[in-house]
Amino acid sequence: MKKFLLSLVLILFSINTLFAQRDTEHWIAPYYADTSGYNHMLYLSTDSTTPFTVTIYSNNVALGTVTISKGNPQTYLLPANYIAATSTFDAYTIINKGVYLKGTKPFYCTLRIAQTSHGEVVTSKGKAGIGTKFYAAATRITSSGYSFTTGILATEDNTKVTVSDYDPNMQFTNQTAPPLTTTFTLNKGQSFLFAGDGNVTPNYSGFIGAKIVSDKPITVTNGNANGNFGTSANSGSDLILDQSVPTSRLGNTFAMVKTRSTAPANNMEGAIVIATENNTEIYVNGGTTPLATLNEGDWYRINETNYANQGSGHSNMFISTTKNVYVYQLVGVGTADNTGGFNYIPPLNCFLPRKIDEVGKINEMPLGTGGASVVYSGLIVKLNILTEAGATVSYTVNGGAPTTPTPAQGPFPLTGNANWVTYAITGIGGTVAVTSDKAVTAGINGGYSTAGYGGYFAGFSSIPLISKTTGDCIPGIILEVDDSYDTYQWYLNGNPITGANSFSYTPTVGGNYTVKVTIGSCPAETTPVFKVFTCLTESNKAMNVCDISQVVIPEFTVSTQTYNPSTVTIVTPPTNGIATINPVTGVINYTPNVNYVGTDTIVYKFCGNAPEFVDCEEVTLTFTVSELPEVTNATLRTCFLEGNTATGEFNLTIAPVTTQTGVTKQYYPSNTDAVNGTNEILNPGNYIAPSGVVYVKVTNGNGCYRIAQVTLIVFPPTTSSVLTEKVICIEDKTTLDAGPNFDGYQWSTGATTQSISDVTVGTYWVRLKTGECWTKQTVKVYPAQQPVISSIDIATNTVTVNATGGTAPYKYSMDNINWQDSNVFTDVPRGNGMVYVKDAYDCNPTTVEITIPNIINVITPNSDGVNDILDYSELGHKSNLVIDIFDRYGTKIYQANKANGYKWDGSTNGSKKVSTGSYWFSVSWNEPNAKQTPIKYSGWILVKNRE
Repeated sequence: MKKFLLSLVLILFSINTLFAQRDTEHWIAPYYADTSGYNHMLYLSTDSTTPFTVTIYSNNVALGTVTISKGNPQTYLLPANYIAATSTFDAYTIINKGVYLKGTKPFYCTLRIAQTSHGEVVTSKGKAGIGTKFYAAATRITSSGYSFTTGILATEDNTKVTVSDYDPNMQFTNQTAPPLTTTFTLNKGQSFLFAGDGNVTPNYSGFIGAKIVSDKPITVTNGNANGNFGTSANSGSDLILDQSVPTSRLGNTFAMVKTRSTAPANNMEGAIVIATENNTEIYVNGGTTPLATLNEGDWYRINETNYANQGSGHSNMFISTTKNVYVYQLVGVGTADNTGGFNYIPPLNCFLPRKIDEVGKINEMPLGTGGASVVYSGLIVKLNILTEAGATVSYTVNGGAPTTPTPAQGPFPLTGNANWVTYAITGIGGTVAVTSDKAVTAGINGGYSTAGYGGYFAGFSSIPLISKTTGDCIPGIILEVDDSYDTYQWYLNGNPITGANSFSYTPTVGGNYTVKVTIGSCPAETTPVFKVFTCLTESNKAMNVCDISQVVIPEFTVSTQTYNPSTVTIVTPPTNGIATINPVTGVINYTPNVNYVGTDTIVYKFCGNAPEFVDCEEVTLTFTVSELPEVTNATLRTCFLEGNTATGEFNLTIAPVTTQTGVTKQYYPSNTDAVNGTNEILNPGNYIAPSGVVYVKVTNGNGCYRIAQVTLIVFPPTTSSVLTEKVICIEDKTTLDAGPNFDGYQWSTGATTQSISDVTVGTYWVRLKTGECWTKQTVKVYPAQQPVISSIDIATNTVTVNATGGTAPYKYSMDNINWQDSNVFTDVPRGNGMVYVKDAYDCNPTTVEITIPNIINVITPNSDGVNDILDYSELGHKSNLVIDIFDRYGTKIYQANKANGYKWDGSTNGSKKVSTGSYWFSVSWNEPNAKQTPIKYSGWILVKNRE
């Protein structure tokens, strides 16, 4: 490029038309330069009256900050190594170049590049400039000394990028035999450069229209560094560079205002059109015959001659296509053909903003000492305005009063599209703002002699975009779209938000936010999704800890999400203890150092379990480590309860488990209950239980506790082994003795002695004291059971007494004086007598009166009045008197009873005489005493019947 001949050693250059987008984030990919020595400066401006900070990053490292506000645009001198590559080893490989700018409110950003011979401006499109599908752009290389460049910068980690559809015979810088498809993976802030020079013919245009596809958002900077697209392409070169946009931002109608080239023969103006679909037709100025028909990835240059002269030195061009395309305007200055540049032109749409506020320092470039931003002497700047027909337009300079363009400045019609008009205002500089009551964009062309630059601002999105005005997350983030639309409706996850009908909205929960806007006759449009996340919640918590391990369960302060155990991390460990994380549950276990008392702090972080909009919290937890109370195990003893001798009543409150004051005690049936605070014993003062254990939770004023075990012992009843039941004669008395091994005695008789005497038959009790316990023991004195004379057998003069009951051995007597062991008495005289029986207790004897009847051994039933009958009628007063007669074979042949007067006349039925012979008789009766003692008297009798 031929050099500028002025004494200020300025440059001959042309700057591509600026077309910056107002946003809170800007990404600019690096470029590959065959020419070195460029200064790089970022120009930042905003409409916010509240100052805010913009941070500049490269490879995720902050390089610096600037503070901007309305009327106070700022610059940042960017070292070349962060944005430009000049070493061949930086091409076709993953590098760490490129910049990322982030502010809390929307702002405009341009990267202005200059040196004494060349210059260019890269205009950032904000988030409208990032996406997942692009087609590369450049001008055709016309000399071996020129080159193309395409830089790709990742905005997220693990971004896979695939580049294809370039000329297979190309030779890239640092890769002379590339594959048909190039694939690589970038992390956030990393970049990849494609470059090639004109030493091989396929490089001339082989990369124009190359397809770039990624699985996560990227940004692309493309063009020539350097190049020349003029007719006399060998007279010099310039930097031709701009930021691309993804295919989702493209359209098919475009308008351009001719720049400041004054040599049509050089063909320094016009456009590059790149198709994204097959069978794409290109038309200009409303023509009906296409200039060209392109397939995907094909490109076409529209010549300068297609501009329409609208008079007053104003020319413009309307471009339309049948399918969405990229349009890059070619620009030049003056009569030189080495002042080229290009810039991406956004499609016409209803949703262009109503104002551009504001673009700073439009007439400055980094050409001062040390790369400072300066204004060139004699500089002429032209402001180009594109707006809808019928709009009211004004502009301001450096915050001054609004100025309405004169009729000589416009509006000018746009041939082929009656809905749009253009303006041109020459001789402007400083910081500019443009306002229209309809869709508007503006471009700057500036320069002098063989140097110039320009800039368009806003309009890169065919639909509105949400941006952040403040903050990055909830709470604090505020979203907005342009404030020039007619209506607004905000949505969260596809659902309308009630009352959210302003151009701005403050989210309260994370999620996918969109806003539907309308303006004029344009159909309603919904913005792309803007993902809003909650900020890292920073909270402070306190916990009292005893000098034992403490469990900390992560818990959100505000979020309703459940924490994910795998996300729990300790950011700052404790200094006076140890903190560990259970990898399965995420629970933190803190153990203070031995004997440490005081405060200790840990910082831990955890996140929720949401699939996408995950809440996270960082907790600064201060432990107050306190001593545990001192406790000892204890034993309580008590006497048994008479109602249930296995249990006793205990006063648990007197258990000596601690000597410390200021503590509280709670009582539990098990250690687990004591730890968990469950099943508390609510009546510790009169707790009834068997022998066993209970647990006392002793808690001090710091909430620290220890658990003591109390052993409960129930003294069982202690009875006398010598005090036993007695049996005495009913008429006798005895002595009851409880034995000497007791501490006290309380008899039912009132006696308090070891024994009591003169005790008759009955039931008695005594309370026996052992220690402090009294045991009630009952004892009975039974009357001896008297023997019972069960029967008496009399055989002639022999009496046999049969006794039962009582206690053997028995004694027998018939006079109560002389006693014998035998129950048989012989030679007992006839008549009435008494039988006496007593047992081993020698009590008063049992008596039975007996009768020994007169024995009749022979009867002669011949009616002679002598021994005619056997007559026992004298025994008739005896109960149950029965006389049975048996023959010698034992067959009863007769019974004498009351009916026949207890007599037998020797017959079987009162008439038939029995044969002479011996017969047996049995006389039985019951003596008339209390026991109805049965008496049986038996013998034989001789019957002599005389016929």
